[in-house]
Amino acid sequence: MTTTGRRAVLVAGAAAGAAALAGCTSAPGGQPRRPSAAEREAERVARAEAALRLRSVTVARSLLERYDATLAAHPTLTPRLTPLRGAVAAHAKALGEGGTASPAPGRTPGTGVSAAEPAGPATPAATASASGSANPVASPGAVRVAADPRAALRELAAAERSAADGHAAALLTAPPEYARLLASVAAAGAAHAYLLTEGARA
Repeated sequence: MTTTGRRAVLVAGAAAGAAALAGCTSAPGGQPRRPSAAEREAERVARAEAALRLRSVTVARSLLERYDATLAAHPTLTPRLTPLRGAVAAHAKALGEGGTASPAPGRTPGTGVSAAEPAGPATPAATASASGSANPVASPGAVRVAADPRAALRELAAAERSAADGHAAALLTAPPEYARLLASVAAAGAAHAYLLTEGARA
């Protein structure tokens, strides 16, 4: 076979390969092919995971806003609430990043947790007041805080329990790594609620 003949065979082979590749990515007539069932399922799973992460971060940020509102309304509670608030801020940051390291549930007052930066704009906490006290204090973040400090602590405890329950429910459908993080944050929230309840009774 001559050089020209070999070159013609190579060109024909390359053209055939390109045509085969195009057939894998396009439907007849040059239209984009429809995604396979596996691809559609992968996209559905990715969207569900993104929605779950968004809900988890929103819950954590709402709880952080409740802490900030309580501290603003009752500065005398600062020594008691600052370590807890720092842990909640760290949880919100980790959940937003999809962190690889789970925050330890025992990282509560006296454990050296540094207060993280607030994790962006928070939404008002959707936790009803557990105190039933009159004349609640309106906070800058539109979160209403009980005028009585003990009642405000009970409100925080209720918000911690609500957030912990939300994280525990979310971990059932979360990917393994994120589920471990949610479980740890939920356990920390339960511990915080206990400490806040005991503090309210003091």
